[in-house]
Amino acid sequence: MSSKQKTIKNEVTLTGVGLHTGNKVTLTFKPAPVNHGYAFVRIDLEGEPIIEASAEYVVNTQRGTNLEKRGVFVNTSEHVLAAVVAMDIDNIKIEINAAEPPIMDGSSKFFIEALEKAEVVEQEAEREEYVVKEVISYRDEETGSEIILMPSEKYQITAMVDFGTKVLGTQNATLNSLSDFKSEIANARTFSFLHELETLLDNNLIKGGDLNNAIIYVDKEISEQTMLKLKKAFKKENLAVKPNGILDNLTLRWANEAARHKLLDVIGDLALVGTRIRGKVIANKPGHLVNTVFAKKLQKIIKHEKRNSVPVFDLNEPPLMDIHKIMSILPHRPPFLLIDRILELSDKHVVGMKNVTMNEAYFVGHFPNTPVMPGVLQVEAMAQCGGILVLSSVPDPENYLTYFMKMDKVKFKQKVLPGDTLIFKAELITPIRRGICHMQACGYANGKLVVEAELMAQIAKKPKE
Repeated sequence: MSSKQKTIKNEVTLTGVGLHTGNKVTLTFKPAPVNHGYAFVRIDLEGEPIIEASAEYVVNTQRGTNLEKRGVFVNTSEHVLAAVVAMDIDNIKIEINAAEPPIMDGSSKFFIEALEKAEVVEQEAEREEYVVKEVISYRDEETGSEIILMPSEKYQITAMVDFGTKVLGTQNATLNSLSDFKSEIANARTFSFLHELETLLDNNLIKGGDLNNAIIYVDKEISEQTMLKLKKAFKKENLAVKPNGILDNLTLRWANEAARHKLLDVIGDLALVGTRIRGKVIANKPGHLVNTVFAKKLQKIIKHEKRNSVPVFDLNEPPLMDIHKIMSILPHRPPFLLIDRILELSDKHVVGMKNVTMNEAYFVGHFPNTPVMPGVLQVEAMAQCGGILVLSSVPDPENYLTYFMKMDKVKFKQKVLPGDTLIFKAELITPIRRGICHMQACGYANGKLVVEAELMAQIAKKPKE
């Protein structure tokens, strides 16, 4: 599998109706740049607000996974997101002109077909993937629903469902590879029990539903009054219960279609983690609530691990570059040369080191009684590491200077004090082009992240003397 990020080449549009509103909806998939992720765009509202597909925006899981950001909603997001994940896409814009995507036939089939037409293409940036190293789990004591995530060579999902009804019983479904999603899972349609359907109809909540986009399991005796209500709601003259306990004219695509659809929902809901997962998910009695609570938990774990993922180096080993080698490449000189060693260097990343000592020139005037390394100098030190990275891309680095172009998302997490050893790591966000280097940089001390920033710099030829 490619480790590059992917998006789509062309725009593609679908139209249908929203399940709960019955209104006509248009959805358009559009390409998105690297590191964009998945995001919904409400083009029917002023300013076309964006709601990123993130677990932090989940507000409600009744009858679907519903997102809200600053008062703007996207409902029933899971079928669309499952298709996007299954198509191996990292970055995409999903424009809709209503609060919910079209329900289509209640599965992901039409979204998969649309994305195939749009053509998935590779992008230049590397894909980020969360490799599961130990078991992570969440259990809802009230319902007995549980999700377990364990190490595996690839993303795999097993869903086990027990609805406590005679008509459905216990079902299982497994997906061993996302490449099988189209043939094994995509066509599995949403389903409902008759007792749930009655409640939805009584509350006027299922206007877009018809018998072509939801399987109705009849888990109780149907009264004549209920049958009349159903005929009216579905605009049908005749309705009947089939021997397998399903209402009227739908034929099951698989005997375990309900379990397959629950598996589809798990993939769509876990897309809200915002990071590719390499691990095996076992979901016992999954539902949107337990799925999204687990997604929030996993999102926090990934964020925490990333922040505290400190590079480990043996500082007794000879460095890749010592101070003399650094000075032969960088034009900076003490007291403004802020890195002492380069420990690692490739065409995509660099790791540098600085010993912070009490005799640094700036400590004389910067909080002399409680010395703290200025944040701007930490950023400058990271930029100098980036300078080594970008200058290593030209054969004659001594003839170039590096200039800052932009810094973004700068955060200072911990104080840096005399006696600390700073390790800086800078990685390219996009390949170096025309001497422009766009990178994510982090600084670590005492086993913790102390500073991070997105930096952009450009090299230019030294003026002739």
